[in-house]
Amino acid sequence: MKREGQPVVKSKKVLFATLIGSTIEFYDFFLYGTVASLVFNKLFFPSDNPFVSLLLAYASFGVTFFVRPLGGLIFSHTGDKFGRKNTLVISLVLMGISTVCIGLLPTYSSIGVLAPILLVTLRLIQGVALGGEWGGAVLLAVESAPKEKRGFFGSFPAMGIPLGMLLGTFSISLMSLLPEEQFLSWGWRIPFLLSALLVGVGLWIRMGLGETDAFNEEKEKGNVVKVPLFVVLRDHWKAVLISLGAKCVEVGPFYLFTTFFIGYATNIGFTRTTTLNVITIATLVTTICIPLMGILSDKIGRKRVFLLGAFALAVFSFPYFYLLSLQSVFWVYAVSIIALGIFWSSIASIIGTMFSEMFQTNVGYTGITLGYQTGSALFGGTAPIVATFLLSAYHNSWVPLAVFTCALSVASFISVSLLRDTNKQSLRHQNEETPNM
Repeated sequence: MKREGQPVVKSKKVLFATLIGSTIEFYDFFLYGTVASLVFNKLFFPSDNPFVSLLLAYASFGVTFFVRPLGGLIFSHTGDKFGRKNTLVISLVLMGISTVCIGLLPTYSSIGVLAPILLVTLRLIQGVALGGEWGGAVLLAVESAPKEKRGFFGSFPAMGIPLGMLLGTFSISLMSLLPEEQFLSWGWRIPFLLSALLVGVGLWIRMGLGETDAFNEEKEKGNVVKVPLFVVLRDHWKAVLISLGAKCVEVGPFYLFTTFFIGYATNIGFTRTTTLNVITIATLVTTICIPLMGILSDKIGRKRVFLLGAFALAVFSFPYFYLLSLQSVFWVYAVSIIALGIFWSSIASIIGTMFSEMFQTNVGYTGITLGYQTGSALFGGTAPIVATFLLSAYHNSWVPLAVFTCALSVASFISVSLLRDTNKQSLRHQNEETPNM
């Protein structure tokens, strides 16, 4: 991690760069999820059964999560051996190209079955790119932070998640003001094509960064590991298992509150505009709360903040879905702001910093990426599919959805309960060879 004395100007530049880069990557990634239940189910996965079309659209969204660990391993191996900066540049370019190409794809009515095949292929490329983004961005921020502000610095890449969602949802909300025919014809494509401009800005910012002091120190000491994955699996397997458990509540409920929510809310009576506006407002609150939660973790500990958030989400699972079922515009805004904006932000704000403090610097990229991306595949990409199946199997009852959300939260609470408070331990044992278990 970072040593004392790094210039404040450089630290601020890193914060800005990680925020912008992460926002662009997640904008591209979440844009697909926003459009999946509004457009792709109709234009790329047409079926006489709307449920089948929606399930196929969610499946095309979820399949990406299973290549994210692969992308994470490729980029993290490079990042631990050659540095964080270049891997982040490559991942940004790869994400941008695939997103723009999605915006140019012909639909099923034009080229038949080739349309969904190409769509899923480009979606898989997005997954590979995002698999390498998160770990590098977190390490770039945390390794550039003063020890007493790691939670705050590490929250900036996390802010890219709601900001990316905010930009994606806002752009689709804007396009959805078009008549239905025009929106389905060309309006939905505009946000995907705009990615080219955003990626250009992100590249300009990231190319101006240097490597982190922490990585340079490890390189100068000759501590660069030949195969980081082997070291992580041999020496840090307990940390990997705990990080997998921690991901349940961070990634599963997020996609239930956002991607699944869009289709679910429109199906129970809310308009498309209202649904997208709810996501926009809730993610705006999330963006504000994330750095505040990061600061709180620097004061009272990462573990305590995480456990409070997981407990709150577990308890709120049933009120959340019950109040949604009332079909009240007031309550749909209220529960989304509370669940996504406040409770979830306490998890997302510190999970990156918490993970980074569980691994040595020379295998940090691989360690945090392995747990994070594998957890995303197991509990994130599957969440909308599982929720859709539960709705069908239990005749549209909201109770199984609440049980599912509560179970994810409880699993993470138990996992992180086994972890010592990482920010306190890392200050004393920064260079130990074993994770803080």
